[in-house]
Amino acid sequence: RSNVQEQTRRQVALLNATAQELFSLYLKCQGEPFSSESDKLCNPAGIFFPTFRVNRTSERKEVMVAMYKLFAFLNASLGNITRDQEELNPMAKELLERLHNTTKTTRGLISNLTCLLCKNYNIFQVDVRYGDSSKGKSAFKKKQQGCQVLRKYVQVIGQAARVLLPHLSPS
Repeated sequence: RSNVQEQTRRQVALLNATAQELFSLYLKCQGEPFSSESDKLCNPAGIFFPTFRVNRTSERKEVMVAMYKLFAFLNASLGNITRDQEELNPMAKELLERLHNTTKTTRGLISNLTCLLCKNYNIFQVDVRYGDSSKGKSAFKKKQQGCQVLRKYVQVIGQAARVLLPHLSPS
């Protein structure tokens, strides 16, 4: 198994293992009404998030492209969330540190996926759609958008790990 595949596998496993904690800490730092009404306020139904329609039986190439789209979107979203939290919660050091660490892992993962797509499939560019910027929105809307994205991330990262990890196992 290649070093890049092994790194990719570990990065996805790490993101999967830490997603729920990040979401919970995010809610705690937003205060009320987010901590008590997260089901209603953080419902991700109305936000754009890349579709993830691959499964364990999908072609490996299709899985890699779907992963790239997912994590490129997530990286941009984490950038928005981190910027907003630096402004709204500058003293929430643990949250900011976790957001930064998740972003670093996501960037490393994108780099590895880029390498695998290029090396294995001669894919040099993937069309990616990004979520809405939170610039210019109210503090409440910024917090809400962050919790919607992170709630959806928790749902999707578990599925992504279940689908991707078998594709990165030794054949």
